[in-house]
Amino acid sequence: MATLNDARRVVVKIGSALLVDRATGALRANWLASLAEDVAGLRARGADVILVSSGSIALGRGVLGLPASALSLEQSQAAAAVGQIKLAGAYEAALARYGLQAAQVLVTLEDSEDRRRYLNSRATMEQLLRLGAVPVVNENDTVATDEIRYGDNDRLAAQVAVTAGADLLILLSDVDGLYTANPQTDPGARHLARVTAITPEIEAMAGDAGSGLSKGGMKTKVMAARTATAGGCAMAITRGDRMHPVRALAEGARATWFAAQGDPQQKRKAWIAAMKPRGRVTIDAGAVRALAAGSSLLSAGVSAVSGAFGRGDPVEVADERGRVLGQGLTRYDAGDAARIARLRSDQIEAALGYPSRGPLIHRDDLAL
Repeated sequence: MATLNDARRVVVKIGSALLVDRATGALRANWLASLAEDVAGLRARGADVILVSSGSIALGRGVLGLPASALSLEQSQAAAAVGQIKLAGAYEAALARYGLQAAQVLVTLEDSEDRRRYLNSRATMEQLLRLGAVPVVNENDTVATDEIRYGDNDRLAAQVAVTAGADLLILLSDVDGLYTANPQTDPGARHLARVTAITPEIEAMAGDAGSGLSKGGMKTKVMAARTATAGGCAMAITRGDRMHPVRALAEGARATWFAAQGDPQQKRKAWIAAMKPRGRVTIDAGAVRALAAGSSLLSAGVSAVSGAFGRGDPVEVADERGRVLGQGLTRYDAGDAARIARLRSDQIEAALGYPSRGPLIHRDDLAL
């Protein structure tokens, strides 16, 4: 079972009820400051951190004087437009105290379902982390309609964790984990410290009620656990309504830990290998050796391109004898891939009229 001290890349989900005072609609600035200090502690030991934060609608409705009752779609989107500015500014200020740069990332469900958008999101996240920023992800409520919404940030956080190749997802909640029954109504309910597999019995234990400004109940958290653990990411549910909630978890605070089902990188590559290929790239002997050594596939090593594929589509990778070596997600469509075959990276811009997107297939997107 993974622990927080072992994790190399951590996603932390923060709900509206933790960030926003329910009575006043104001930001809980002291709590956010303690969270920022926890993030700085993770970064100091070398871990990447991504935050998935609710709160834009809850903050914006107060500014606009909207009622605490259910809002219409248009009211929610207006509140999000105002609240997102306040939310991003609050994170920027809180993290800046520790020399950390916040980066706002807004997504919708469509961004993870469309391969091209998925690759764009993944590449952006990787670049931000490489540059030392802390991505703060939220659903793009200003444009999202019901059919393109996650609907709750538990499942969004799980998808972000899988997209980013995280090895731990922390859901900060108003409860300290999963119980065999609702502990507020059943005195015999038992807390589960560890869940090694999400069975129908585990799913049946999850309630469905959210509280206050939060849309997520335990049912959505178990659904998030299914997504995260299947992608090789462990998950923890713990109380977030305390100061320094991440530090408390590291020091042994009560939680439910869900075991990852394998390694996140292996899971991702298995997913790529299972896709139906849209085309093929043939590579020379030098590229074959480079791939065997763990390198990405560069355009200079490509001798032929076949098929009709778009950017982000799966393509077979074969040697010049026709032996299929594996499959990967290409960063170029078929036409552009053919135009840059055998070209060095510094020749790509002249051939295509736009800057190189890097290797034809990045090693993280290649299953051999």
